[in-house]
Amino acid sequence: EEGCQRLADAVGERWDSLDVLVNNAGATWGAPLAEHDAVAWNRVLNLNVQGVFHLTRFLRPLLDASVNGEPPHADPARVINVGSIDGLRVPGMETYSYTASKAGVHHLTRHLAWDLSPRITVNAIAPGPFESRMMAATLEAQGEQIAERAPMRRIGSEEDMAGVSIYLASRAASYVTGAVIPVDGGLSTCLATWSP
Repeated sequence: EEGCQRLADAVGERWDSLDVLVNNAGATWGAPLAEHDAVAWNRVLNLNVQGVFHLTRFLRPLLDASVNGEPPHADPARVINVGSIDGLRVPGMETYSYTASKAGVHHLTRHLAWDLSPRITVNAIAPGPFESRMMAATLEAQGEQIAERAPMRRIGSEEDMAGVSIYLASRAASYVTGAVIPVDGGLSTCLATWSP
């Protein structure tokens, strides 16, 4: 919470308003159920869920300040939260805290969408497999198999995430709020579970 407050204060010192907030933080940790300890559980939940909540809460005044005009004719400010397809369906890995945290981000997105509308839209992106530090070991070991199982037959690219983010931040999405958009090449829709 303190780190989020410091960041919000730094943003407020530099700018009078904020058009778009992208909450993109993530940590994961996996272990068998019997070994899943509270310290690791809390670390993942604190970053993945509490960080989204507190940063949005602290930056709300700047988001409100960016709205020109009065609803329903104003173009709202935007909050875009990055969840995961692991928050939409059960993964084949023992990443209990990550899965719970990303499901929490998705539901928090819906709740904030209700509370912050009509001046601020709140949506989430649920990425599937993308090249990243978090996915590096998994993709190195099983990237080809993962791509083969995806209906689009590939791993996600930076352009895929950028395109959805640009859409949600644009005027075209001014009537979209509370949505969780999978960006996963169809994996979450077509597979009940994915196991590496």
